[in-house]
Amino acid sequence: MSRLGKKPVEIPDGVKLSLGNGVLTGEGPKGKLTLSLHPEMKVAIEAANKKVVISRPSDSRKHRELHGLTRSLIANVVKGVQVGYEKKLELIGVGYTAKLSGKQITLTLGFSHPVVMEVPDGLTVKVPSTTMVEIAGCDKRLVGQFAADVRFNRPCEPYNSKGIKYTDEVVRRKAGKTFVTGA
Repeated sequence: MSRLGKKPVEIPDGVKLSLGNGVLTGEGPKGKLTLSLHPEMKVAIEAANKKVVISRPSDSRKHRELHGLTRSLIANVVKGVQVGYEKKLELIGVGYTAKLSGKQITLTLGFSHPVVMEVPDGLTVKVPSTTMVEIAGCDKRLVGQFAADVRFNRPCEPYNSKGIKYTDEVVRRKAGKTFVTGA
């Protein structure tokens, strides 16, 4: 049996889950999320124990894989509507800046043109300084995808460490080429 899948998901105070037609809906202080469940997975909400229990129909490889995955996705919904998710990006380089105007973020990354990106619905983006970008929301996938899209415009390179990186990311520095003059 899947070690992760058999562990029930605790429902904290302030979070309300409902199940209907193969769709799990979670509501909490940070927002509302829906999750489409695989039709072969059995999900039961125990309101008395404040837990969500996931079970699988057989021990086939597919069902074992789906068991742990379903449990993780449900746990992500619960955490997302309760506390939310956040990614922080840092812009490193001379003249690399970020500016927020309405629902658009404008990045100056050393190109001949500024990079303008539309902020998706359900996310909040803050620019506390011109070299920091904070992306927050209740959907883990959406927060991570938008942060990856922003970082994709100019990933941090290993020679001068210029570019966009996550604040907790460690960029391995490479030694540059050395030139020896023959005398």
